[in-house]
Amino acid sequence: MLRVCVIGLGPIGNRHAKLYREEPLAQLVGVCDWDKARADAGAAAHGVPAFYDVETMLAALKPDVVSVATGGYEYGSEHCLPTLQAFEHGCHVLGEKPISNDIAEAEKMVATAKAKGLCYGINLNHRFTPAALLAKRWQDEGRVGHLLFINMSMWIMNPRESSPYFQIKALHPHTVDIMRYFGGDIEAVHCFATKAPGRKIWSTATFNMRFKNGAVGTLTGSYDIERGHPMERCEVAGVKGRFVIEDMYREATLFPAGDMERRVYVNPIFGGMRDFEDTFRNRIRKFLEQVSQGAHPDEIDGSGADGLAAQKVLAAAIESLEQESVVYVR
Repeated sequence: MLRVCVIGLGPIGNRHAKLYREEPLAQLVGVCDWDKARADAGAAAHGVPAFYDVETMLAALKPDVVSVATGGYEYGSEHCLPTLQAFEHGCHVLGEKPISNDIAEAEKMVATAKAKGLCYGINLNHRFTPAALLAKRWQDEGRVGHLLFINMSMWIMNPRESSPYFQIKALHPHTVDIMRYFGGDIEAVHCFATKAPGRKIWSTATFNMRFKNGAVGTLTGSYDIERGHPMERCEVAGVKGRFVIEDMYREATLFPAGDMERRVYVNPIFGGMRDFEDTFRNRIRKFLEQVSQGAHPDEIDGSGADGLAAQKVLAAAIESLEQESVVYVR
């Protein structure tokens, strides 16, 4: 059983702590937040000691795994330091997205994990659903064939105003990761964006992309549409077929080329995914399984390297928006 600590006790960190308590592979042993009230409330809720300093907690409890669920500016400015502290104490880390809002910091985090031989995962939870895993199997079985295009979209209502690029940096680690999951590395981006009435940030954006394998894709995302509607759609097409995933886990449909019969997976009422929290549950369970089984750090599904690659695509998109030109991902 892996000893686990959670750093950052906002809503997401508390969700991590709750799910670790339910996992047979994990023993939640401590929580930490610089905000004493949040740390104390989290400790009371989860029945573990509260800490207000990361180094103190890591030295005292010696966990095997640490979840870094801090937030900060653009949801990512407070991830780097506690992640590096955990690595220095020999802990495997599951971090929240975005990996960081600073590429240099993200590169340092990934490099440190690699140098120390530690597993580093990011909560790219949208790939850890039965629908996404089935679609990946269809692709691996050759049912899509030579890849032609990927169309991706995601929208929620988030009225927060942060940097001009808050929506791009904070929402789209998920969507870009899904596009890379099915399409591989992205080499070039062209981004356009708009501001909804009353908004100061680029709250809706669309991206044209080219993959290194030659396929093309589009991504549209928004912080301006109410959550009551469906919120995510992924379409992947090749010369042998096409599949569509609706709302992460609700439904996946395969459309074979030249065949009027489609194959459909529908999330079951009994025994299926209940809600969005289950995407966190699946992602945490997969990380715990891989660490418990002694997976090599390079084998981690939804790794720190994946999180960094997604953030580099988004950095290129921001540069494209500023320059009004195509930008190659560096």
